[in-house]
Amino acid sequence: METCDHKSDGSQKLATKRLFGKVAIITGGARGIGCATARLMWENGAHVIIADILDEVGEKLAKSIEGLYVHCDVSKEADVESAVQLALSWKGKLDIIFNNAGIVDNQRSITNLEMNKLTTMINVNVNGVLHGIKHAARAMISSGTSGSIVCSLSSSAIMGGLASHAYTLTKGAVLGISRSAACELGVHGIRVNCVSPHAVPSEMLVKAYRDYSGKQDITLEDVSEIIGGSGSLLRGRYGSFEDIAHAALFLASDEAGFITGHNLVVDGGYTSTTLKMRFIYSDK
Repeated sequence: METCDHKSDGSQKLATKRLFGKVAIITGGARGIGCATARLMWENGAHVIIADILDEVGEKLAKSIEGLYVHCDVSKEADVESAVQLALSWKGKLDIIFNNAGIVDNQRSITNLEMNKLTTMINVNVNGVLHGIKHAARAMISSGTSGSIVCSLSSSAIMGGLASHAYTLTKGAVLGISRSAACELGVHGIRVNCVSPHAVPSEMLVKAYRDYSGKQDITLEDVSEIIGGSGSLLRGRYGSFEDIAHAALFLASDEAGFITGHNLVVDGGYTSTTLKMRFIYSDK
């Protein structure tokens, strides 16, 4: 089972008070980027609720950061609403939601797209985020909280050819609804932003590489080496869970108080140029 690399010694050591006293929900928070973000937000003073379907892993993480765990299938609106209500009953408010839960698929050609699989992707990746924005905004408006809503995207939302058609569609849709929601919610002091990772080595990405290459023996180390070699402008460097967690922390904090409707791309410069241009400026 994949877990985030960032470990805790069981004590809360506040390097800063960037989120001191704030209440945060992280969907898909039990592992990977969600787990790293949960730990980082806790270390910065937040009270964190892990909302996931991985009960054993999620409960263990929540206990280690003095938070709460709730079983939450984001495709079900009632589950997301329950997670928000848990925050309100626990601390009386909700300051932050990180809509991070998502899934990938292995469909290749658009000419053979199976619509039932697409529907599943939309239910989780799009509707799940919509549920989070809707119920977090309701809670924030009701309590007069100038909150922060952060949605997890992907470099595939801004550049074609990086993922399956279904996954690309869902991430593009989330970018659109996030900007639209920012337009409405700004009057309430609620900020809505996105963070777009690119090719962070994870078990989910390994599965995608296996599915697309047909090589089931590809390992996490193999994927890391591939991305480190050609996945960014920073030679030998690829994004980590912690890189994305720090971006989400920034968008959630008051330091980003004048930022809304923004998509923060964390990709080592990958989407800013082309492979050809990278080779032009290479010394090889």
